[in-house]
Amino acid sequence: MNIMDNIWFVAAIWMGMAFLASLISIRIGISVALIEILLGVIAGNFLGIHNTTQWIDFLAMLGSGVLTFLAGAEIDPASLKANLKASLMIGVLSFFIPFISVWMIAQHLLGWELHQAQIAGIALSTTSVAVVYAVMIEKKLSDTSMGKMILAACFITDFGTVLALGVLFANFNLWMVAFVVIMCILLWFMPRWTKFLIGRLGANKVSQPEVKFILLVLFFLGGLATTAKSEAVLPAYLIGLVVAGVFVRDKTLVDRMRTIAFAIFTPFYFMKAGLYVSLPVIWFSLGIIILFLLIKIVTKIIGVYPLARISHMRKKEASYTTLLMATGLTFGTISALFGLNNHIIDQKQYTILVTVVILSAIIPTLIAQKFFQPEISTMIAWGRLRRMSDKANKTKRKQ
Repeated sequence: MNIMDNIWFVAAIWMGMAFLASLISIRIGISVALIEILLGVIAGNFLGIHNTTQWIDFLAMLGSGVLTFLAGAEIDPASLKANLKASLMIGVLSFFIPFISVWMIAQHLLGWELHQAQIAGIALSTTSVAVVYAVMIEKKLSDTSMGKMILAACFITDFGTVLALGVLFANFNLWMVAFVVIMCILLWFMPRWTKFLIGRLGANKVSQPEVKFILLVLFFLGGLATTAKSEAVLPAYLIGLVVAGVFVRDKTLVDRMRTIAFAIFTPFYFMKAGLYVSLPVIWFSLGIIILFLLIKIVTKIIGVYPLARISHMRKKEASYTTLLMATGLTFGTISALFGLNNHIIDQKQYTILVTVVILSAIIPTLIAQKFFQPEISTMIAWGRLRRMSDKANKTKRKQ
């Protein structure tokens, strides 16, 4: 009997890799998400684990959706409003400059067709909410003013990605209209429904009705999104944003969902992402991969670093912010997979793009954590400095 035909042994192998990733992460002080990706690469290239099962794909999909929801839920509305200018400027340029640069180079230098080059631009303009959020949580930075600003900038960058994908390639039909209308209705009512459930039932019931309610909404909107040829992570992120105010007042719910996500769902997502990296393909397409990776990182530096410095960040914190904004994973792989499934790009182009996306999740984050990791006190102090600066500017304008 083949051991890989036994679902329990397969689950044990994958959870064993997740457990090993946790031990390595704790030992060397690097984000567990990156270790899980690297173990996925090793499993795919040296251990013969080339395929996933339907249930692994489902858990990985849940991992990306729940993690994206939690990333949105971590953005305090008050902090987002306070840092809106910095987040908006950094987020817009973080998307726009890489998108245009990769698009032009893929089309005019590498000879890719128009839509293929556009897919490349979209896939490599993203910032990985999943990776950034995982790093923030692990280093206890998500509650700082700077951490919230970075997460908000990630949202704006990825919203630009989804918007570009929708405008350039969306199938505008009745399902898309139904999806947008229903999502808008749910976004309007979700805060008061969630607050009502917590207030009426409490957040400490063994049956966890509030967690099940949120998962119900995420699954339902995910189903509508995929039927409308959109992506399930978009409504997950927006739902997280609108209930963030409720989560700020009640940390029990978000802590519970975070535990579930990081223990069960996200390891499958990150390890599956690593399986997409084929070392032979990397070798034969090394020049293009390096070119795309350099373009992504350099254009992110051009778009983010100067604005970070203008926003009162020191060189270390500005470099850290820039490198995190240069990461890619969730929306990058989603965009590449969209192009492959819709026969816009071929398998080789898909492999190149996904490899670059995954390398961009690993390399900038490693550099950021090893050489530019800021202190929590510094990231908190940045928020006070921003508020003082804004107050001083308002005073000058009144005078």
